[in-house]
Amino acid sequence: MEKKKIGILGGTFNPIHIGHLILGQTALEQFQLDQVLFMPSKNPPHKQQEHILDEQIRAKMIQLAIADNPAFALSTFEMEREGMTYTADTLTQLTKRYPEEEYYFIIGADSLFYIDQWKEPEVIFSHCKLVAAIRDHKTIEQMQAQIRFLTDRFQGSIALLNAPNIDISSSDIRKRSQEGKNIQYYVMPKVAAYIKDNNIYR
Repeated sequence: MEKKKIGILGGTFNPIHIGHLILGQTALEQFQLDQVLFMPSKNPPHKQQEHILDEQIRAKMIQLAIADNPAFALSTFEMEREGMTYTADTLTQLTKRYPEEEYYFIIGADSLFYIDQWKEPEVIFSHCKLVAAIRDHKTIEQMQAQIRFLTDRFQGSIALLNAPNIDISSSDIRKRSQEGKNIQYYVMPKVAAYIKDNNIYR
């Protein structure tokens, strides 16, 4: 039986913006995925110093953002776990629970250059195909060299994602919201309305 191809896009999503959605849609099309899971993290180890919004609010914004796309789904898998959420643990548990699924873990270009410093990278590579988005500040040559390094070291499977370079950050959106500026073209309309109506970043 052929395995279902599932993309995973993780992150704090504080808030989810159009760059995330374009990344998900591009991966869906390029790798002919059956579904893309948007998986908000609960306690990401690398973002302990930032003020991270309550996960239920972040999850609600994801639901609003992806409501119109039947191939997109919210996964609360990491939110339901206690303590730090590590990608290696998440993928280990997912593959154990859903052996009929094949995972494509979607990351930005920057993450490709420090994933070898994540917890148990060899476990990550053993449980998924890594999909890295190309970005302007990293050349194709730099990314291909890093892919060769990681493939040799961890025997992983890594592919480049040809997504448009949308240079939007959640921190910029939070700052704009705090300053009372318009964010309507940065996030989906329902998300913009939700942030405004609930004074989320004010």
